[in-house]
Amino acid sequence: MKKYIIIPIVAILGIASFSFKGSEYFEISKNLEIFTTLYKEVNTYYVDDIDANDFIQTGIDAMLKSLDPYTTYYPESEIENYRFQTTGKYGGIGSYIKRKADYIIISEPYKNSPASKAGLIAGDKILSVDEKLIKGKSSDEVSKLLKGQPGTKLKVKVKRPQLSGIDKNLEIEITREEVKMKNVPFFGMVKDGVGYIKLTHFTQDAGKEVEDAFKTLKRNN
Repeated sequence: MKKYIIIPIVAILGIASFSFKGSEYFEISKNLEIFTTLYKEVNTYYVDDIDANDFIQTGIDAMLKSLDPYTTYYPESEIENYRFQTTGKYGGIGSYIKRKADYIIISEPYKNSPASKAGLIAGDKILSVDEKLIKGKSSDEVSKLLKGQPGTKLKVKVKRPQLSGIDKNLEIEITREEVKMKNVPFFGMVKDGVGYIKLTHFTQDAGKEVEDAFKTLKRNN
């Protein structure tokens, strides 16, 4: 079964578990047992096959919907997206990608990124990732395949345009690393007394990066 990571419920439950009274613990155990029994009964006797992932996800969605809109969970497959949204860091190959017709193209590998180290270049057309064919998939779908825990490996098959007009197929193995995206990728002076700070993300370090950029502009001009 697919693993799920619940955020931020885990921390709350960890603290609350120490203050459970006997009656509260009994109610929790009883309801968990009811949930498990219900799932087993439906899975055994329902007229159609039950997709375990979808069934459990529906239950989780319904439970969390009864709380505030900020309590949510992320499947294991989306944890790198969550990390990126909150910290600007993720495990992956470190490259911009874009869709062109039915395929995803390497747009620009980041400097010193795993993609760059492995030899991927701008213009490479991704044919498959770990033998999963890419044709027709969206940028988001391919991005999820490329992301993963730092230190894990993946094989990317690409078609590289050649000056001869005959494209070359390559299979490249890449080791994922932690990639850090800057909130402020650029700043500079537009004219005397007017500075420009480009803020592209808003993670936990965004304020510090804007402050550092502002101080640098002020100090040098």
